[in-house]
Amino acid sequence: MRIQLRRVYESPGMNDGYRVLVDRVWPRGVSKEAARVDAWNKDVAPSTRLRQWFGHDPGKWGEFKKRYWQELHANRAGVAPLLERARAGRVTLVFGAKDAEHSNAAALREYLMNELGEDAAADAE
Repeated sequence: MRIQLRRVYESPGMNDGYRVLVDRVWPRGVSKEAARVDAWNKDVAPSTRLRQWFGHDPGKWGEFKKRYWQELHANRAGVAPLLERARAGRVTLVFGAKDAEHSNAAALREYLMNELGEDAAADAE
C-alpha cells in the first residue's frame, strides 16, 4: 500500500515510510516526539469552515468529500509534495480523528490515489 493511514494516537509502524500529519490543528495530548511525524502539512487539511460544517457526521460524508476534493483541487501547490512523496515511496497520512473511515485523511488518501491513477479500494485490500 503506497499511501496508508494511521491515527496519531497509535504507535508508529516500522513500515510507515514518510509520516505526515494532515490535520489543521495539532492533536490534543500528543507531543511532537510521540507523534514522530516527518512533516505537518496543515495546507492539505480541510478548511476550518468545512471541518466545522462536517463535524465528523457520517451522514455528510459524501458531500464532505466532494467539497474537500474541490478545496484540494484548488490547492495544487499543497497537494504536489504529497504526490511526489507517494511516487517515491510509502507515505503514511497521520490524523487525530476517532473515525478513520470518515476522516479527512481517508478522503485525502482517496483523492491522492485518484491523482496517482490508482484504485484506492483495490489498494486497501
